[in-house]
Amino acid sequence: MVLHFREATSVYRQTLPYVLLQLAIGVVFGILGVIYLSLVGWLGYRFFVGGGGWSLLIVGGVMLVGLVSFALVWRLIQKHFLYMIKTGHVAVIAHIVEEGEVPDNQISYGMRQVKEYFVEATALWTVSMVVDAVLKQFNRAVARIQDMIPLPIPPQLQTLIAVAQKSIGLAVRYLDNAIIAYMFVDRNDNRWRSARDGLVLYGKTWKTVLGSTLLIVIGMYVLSFVLLALLAPLAVALDFLPTSLELVSWLLVGGMVAIVHTGVVKPWVKTVVVTTFLIEQRDEEPDSETMEWIADRSDRFGEVLEKADADESLVDEPSEPETPDTPTDPGSDPADD
Repeated sequence: MVLHFREATSVYRQTLPYVLLQLAIGVVFGILGVIYLSLVGWLGYRFFVGGGGWSLLIVGGVMLVGLVSFALVWRLIQKHFLYMIKTGHVAVIAHIVEEGEVPDNQISYGMRQVKEYFVEATALWTVSMVVDAVLKQFNRAVARIQDMIPLPIPPQLQTLIAVAQKSIGLAVRYLDNAIIAYMFVDRNDNRWRSARDGLVLYGKTWKTVLGSTLLIVIGMYVLSFVLLALLAPLAVALDFLPTSLELVSWLLVGGMVAIVHTGVVKPWVKTVVVTTFLIEQRDEEPDSETMEWIADRSDRFGEVLEKADADESLVDEPSEPETPDTPTDPGSDPADD
């Protein structure tokens, strides 16, 4: 694992152009978000200190519409623009790990690989959603911490166990990048078969891959919490602002943490996860026994098997929502990776 960590850190440094691009995009959208949410916050302040009547109702309606519209626009930007960039980064990581060299003009190379292999953003989104659903179901079935501990768990540790189990769900957000990376390496014209094989290889290496992913994901959130704590005095120092603008100081702090978290830390975590999986799966081969084992633990994997056997195209295929028995945590769609 230490070897994978070192190699992933080297790959991360080699893909700094992509990291800096994501950081720059995060800064731009962070600034826009702070400005927009500051305006909404100002409206909220007016809502609470206003004199009542229809003005309060109107302001409340504007706040609600503003927040909903902001969320919808942000999701569209993530799905059709940012996710393509993030996946281009995955393609470059996969190339470096497998070929041992950095492609020329890596940003153009990564975007070209995404467009050539997945053709459309909708196709990439479709396979990512299905892979994400399979990984959630599979990990819930095999990675139950209560079942891994052979001794009775004291009631005092139940909360800690619940947090650790939740962290496994958070780790899945990065594991689907590993499957996408395998698809770039595999280059099978049957995209669903490539996704199937990637999931089977994960099933054969899940203990090592999930264990390392879980460790660094927990570390990532601890780091973000520490960063927030370190920047909190900045918000306190801005208390000289008028009461109506005090929220801006906390939005600035939150925006700075979000930018570092999204633009610097997340790409590093993604690099470690992808590198670990691509190295671990090298000595493995997809087999029918593992396919059946995964299918018994994820009904969504059955869909992948059917699509792979039928050589079903990803292009122009609508994205299917997750079934009721596979609830999705808020913000856990692939674009959040």
